[in-house]
Amino acid sequence: MADPITVEDPDDPRLADYTGLTDVELRRRREPAEGLFIAEGEKVIRRARDAGYEMRSMLLSAKWVDVMRDVIDELPAPVYAVSPELAERVTGYHVHRGALASMRRKPLPTAADLLRTARRVAVMESVNDHTNIGAIFRSAAALGMDAVLLSPDCADPLYRRSVKVSMGAVFSVPYARLDTWPGDLKTVSEAGFTLLALTPDERAASLDEAAPHRMDRVALMLGAEGAGLSARALTAADAWVRIPMSHGVDSLNVGAAAAVAFYAVATGRPRP
Repeated sequence: MADPITVEDPDDPRLADYTGLTDVELRRRREPAEGLFIAEGEKVIRRARDAGYEMRSMLLSAKWVDVMRDVIDELPAPVYAVSPELAERVTGYHVHRGALASMRRKPLPTAADLLRTARRVAVMESVNDHTNIGAIFRSAAALGMDAVLLSPDCADPLYRRSVKVSMGAVFSVPYARLDTWPGDLKTVSEAGFTLLALTPDERAASLDEAAPHRMDRVALMLGAEGAGLSARALTAADAWVRIPMSHGVDSLNVGAAAAVAFYAVATGRPRP
């Protein structure tokens, strides 16, 4: 691989993948359409590479060139070296970690493909906050969930913020989108999964009572922050489960709740 290319013009078309990274609506439309996503920071870039994502290019500030030299040398992708000031003008924010990479997306598997071999699955409905998506994927990876299924209106796990918050865990847990909601939950049930809806409703059984770790195949359903699972999703579930609360607290952030529930689902399960 040739040495990094120094770029001094923020309008250079070679930097097009990195323009307007703070424009959420633009990036949400553009990135899936163009088949790319942005990895930020050395660890995340390396994890994306190790997960088999192909690199389109890298954008580095000068001090990160030596740090990323092994990656630069082994991958046939252009590397653009820019000043921190120019990086900020291109991306729209101060790039604290000094390293960005544009990666090619892979085709998503189908839900049916994932369900054939999975035993512990997270199912998200309308979780459209990228920070929550990233946090949930990180917990799913750490606590032994096999796959994640997303309703059609969930946020993009490969959006920069999701990837960053997950510390690259979005590359470790396979995921698929359900085409219709909640109709495709029937596919999950037919694959032999017990659908457990996580809700603060007092009518729900506590996770201890439900003992999901003893069930053969479990799909844990999580709803959006605040609203929770819809009435239609709750109706489709086989059972409702809850995390017992104390001191007058009625519920947890969905990211925190997911971590607690994933642990309960996977407790006693052999780790890979």
